[in-house]
Amino acid sequence: MIAVAGPAWAAGEYGVFCADNRIEIEMRTLEQEKTARGSNVCQFGSFDYLSDAQSFVAKNFGSQGAACSCK
Repeated sequence: MIAVAGPAWAAGEYGVFCADNRIEIEMRTLEQEKTARGSNVCQFGSFDYLSDAQSFVAKNFGSQGAACSCK
């Protein structure tokens, strides 16, 4: 049996975040996003596919860049 390595990324690659009161889709963990953006970051979801993250954002927030709050 031959093992084939999969992609270098983990499941839930695309995160939907509220960072600085705006919706973003990033390929980072929550900790990485907080390091990059500061402590005013929260995560609303994690998705294996970009299209799923985009659909979630469209359904729940309208679009990337929409206003959001971590409260």
